[in-house]
Amino acid sequence: MVMPDLPFIFDNQAAPSATEHAVLAIVQQAGITVTQHSDAPLQLHLADDCLVLNDASDAKSVGVKVDFLSGQSQYRRAHGGGSKEPIAKAIGIKNGQHLNVLDATPGLGRDAFVLAALGANVTLVERSAVVYALLADGLRRLALQEPVLASRFQLVHANSAEYMLTHPKGSVDAVYLDPMFPHRKKSALVKKEMRVFQELLGPDADADALLPAAQAIALKRVVVKRPNSAPFLAQTKPSMAISSKKHRFDVYINV
Repeated sequence: MVMPDLPFIFDNQAAPSATEHAVLAIVQQAGITVTQHSDAPLQLHLADDCLVLNDASDAKSVGVKVDFLSGQSQYRRAHGGGSKEPIAKAIGIKNGQHLNVLDATPGLGRDAFVLAALGANVTLVERSAVVYALLADGLRRLALQEPVLASRFQLVHANSAEYMLTHPKGSVDAVYLDPMFPHRKKSALVKKEMRVFQELLGPDADADALLPAAQAIALKRVVVKRPNSAPFLAQTKPSMAISSKKHRFDVYINV
């Protein structure tokens, strides 16, 4: 998949604040162009000290950012059921355990945050430079308020399948996969987020390749999140499945 090139719009390069300097370092490390103006339909901006992906063609766009400090992430942390949450059951997290989990399709990091909040050490592997930068900025802000929780994350800019195939079996306890799948009957905000993400990333045409790569590195299991109506990833039947209202978690036990 060819990722589109889009810029970070920033006009204070001469005298950036500490926050601006930190965000500049993130986008430059990701290889993203920094400019004062662009006609690109998708653009990165700094808004309220957050790196935000905006759709410049949509005047009503509220932007997409990684936010671990409020909103859905903190709500799930407070009210999601802890280790009884379906994703926690699927991964095999129990009280007091500190599993090493690789999230090969982190997106906005919400599921990974749930796992880390329950004590897991989570490696996020993201190939899109833009999504990598958004995640890095979210972790930067998390570290300012919750450094212990932030320390449970490791963020890697790489192709997930290639990354997993270059690491030995047992490098992680579990691998979590949530390949992009057409979403329906969602809230307007989620629809906008998914539309912007799909415009940025395009179809996840090579998702099937992730499953064998994940099985090659995971010590215990691979978990695949799917809409309830979706077919099995790579047409491979799981060992078991744990269902929630809108999704199911297909669990592939390694033996």
